[in-house]
Amino acid sequence: MSTALFLPPASSFVDVTDEEIRVQMGWAFRSHFSKTAVALAAETHKRPLSRGVHGFAGQWLVNGSGRGIVSINLTPAQRGYVMGFPVRLRQLMMSVAEPSELAAALKCSP
Repeated sequence: MSTALFLPPASSFVDVTDEEIRVQMGWAFRSHFSKTAVALAAETHKRPLSRGVHGFAGQWLVNGSGRGIVSINLTPAQRGYVMGFPVRLRQLMMSVAEPSELAAALKCSP
């Protein structure tokens, strides 16, 4: 389904460096923020039925799967873009192939 919406898995990624996190889901969502903004990162066992980019009031779900959801709380709130429009991110939940590895990598923030 995501390929039909021009959101193939190849255009979706999470990139973690020593200083920054970049998240993108094709044309639908993008954000980058400092690792120091990560207040909490944990794997969650919630299994949302929806797929895509959904959110309201600073809480956003970016997923192509109902499994492997990582929840990231951000302090202070950060900037994201949904279909090119700026949004505020206080909590970002996203599906990834290795949720425990991502959560562990983000807990290393200073």
